[in-house]
Amino acid sequence: MKTLLLFGATGLVGQAVLRQALADTRVGRVVAPTRRPLPPQAKLENPLIDFKALPEEAPWWRADGAICTLGTTIRRAGSQAAFREVDFTYPLTVARVAHRHGTPAFALTSSLGADAHARTFYLRTKGETEKAVADTGFASCTIVRPSILGGDRSESRPMEAISTGVMSALAWMIPRRYRVVPAENVATALLNAAINATRGRHVLESEDLQ
Repeated sequence: MKTLLLFGATGLVGQAVLRQALADTRVGRVVAPTRRPLPPQAKLENPLIDFKALPEEAPWWRADGAICTLGTTIRRAGSQAAFREVDFTYPLTVARVAHRHGTPAFALTSSLGADAHARTFYLRTKGETEKAVADTGFASCTIVRPSILGGDRSESRPMEAISTGVMSALAWMIPRRYRVVPAENVATALLNAAINATRGRHVLESEDLQ
């Protein structure tokens, strides 16, 4: 793979993808557009962007594969509308622009239980995002649905940290589908999906990431 396009490089999973991609000999260059600058590294191109006004004609959109790990929580976003913008509008927009520029493979982080017809707003939004991105037309499209993520976040999410600790301690009695999934495992699945670019639509459930 000559070029990997990564959106969400500052989040828990995105940071793991970035680390792995920069160390992976299969990847020649990583383009990671962010709002704030990342530390300079070999193989890394870091355009600074505003997701509300994306530079849709920038040459770096053309890549061999793209990964999107954008996401937030309703609490952090402040409202359902703000959450939907980050978890639906932004991923769909970057998918459409990358596809228009000829990027053939796209891998998306979603959530366990995502369903466009779910009763809960969070899972319904995730499901709608999955469907919209899958319908964009990529030759290869992979959706990854982890349960609660394990790893050290740069931002504070106390309730999630408590849930992760409890579930990790009780992992032996929890079905694989609902166990904590290390962010590194999710990153590996996303990176392999983007690099391998297996034709068609694929879904990796949480139990596939253990």
